[in-house]
Amino acid sequence: MTNPYVQALDELGAVMSRLDNHAVEHACRLVEEADKIVLHGLGREGLQVKGFCMRLFHMWLNVSMVGDMTTPHLGPGDLFVVSSGPGALATAGELMKIARGAGAAVLLITAQPEAALRRHADHLLVLPAQTMADDQGASASRILPMGSAFEGALFVVFEVMVAKLKEMMGITAEDMRTRHTNME
Repeated sequence: MTNPYVQALDELGAVMSRLDNHAVEHACRLVEEADKIVLHGLGREGLQVKGFCMRLFHMWLNVSMVGDMTTPHLGPGDLFVVSSGPGALATAGELMKIARGAGAAVLLITAQPEAALRRHADHLLVLPAQTMADDQGASASRILPMGSAFEGALFVVFEVMVAKLKEMMGITAEDMRTRHTNME
């Protein structure tokens, strides 16, 4: 019997082996150059996005999540980052239209590059992972259900992006630690 932990990591490794590193580096440049960054994700994807938001905050970036009371008005020079693995969430599409209409750039992170949301994005980062849009049939994951492969890939990609951004911006772990809350 195959070790299920190794099998899950193998599935995530297969996603990472198909990932376009240039697209990840482009996403990092967008984040680094943005005046303000607002992020959006729903469900389990949203949990990964919130973790990324926290790390960007630790890097002294002006960042927030849609729905927070302190989310700023977006405009030119700003970046709206949306995660939608299946690529067809109505809420995400409406928010993308609002951000673009205000002049902000929109980065869509998805597993479905031809999905409907693509038309509202200026930039695209494709994570070639299974989502609920393609979780059935012979090609379905053997261990990671529904959108878990995409969600796990988000975590890995976001952590690598943080490492790349640290290097690009000359930020140390000690710098980041000074922004970690003392209210725990």
